[in-house]
Amino acid sequence: MQYQDSFTGARSGAGARVGFYAHLTVYLLVNALLIGINLGTSTQHLWFKWPLLGWGVGILAHAIVAFACQEG
Repeated sequence: MQYQDSFTGARSGAGARVGFYAHLTVYLLVNALLIGINLGTSTQHLWFKWPLLGWGVGILAHAIVAFACQEG
């Protein structure tokens, strides 16, 4: 039974990390698109930094949960 619990915990941790990497990939792609739109339409007002920063806080929180707070 102990091995089954260890396996379940490892599987859960791996799933959390895969979820984080999916979130990070979407973050990078969407923000690259937003930067392109912003720089393509106006270089006077750089607004792309706000969604980059706000979503970045969410990415950081997700990374902490996925990697630092693993069940051990």
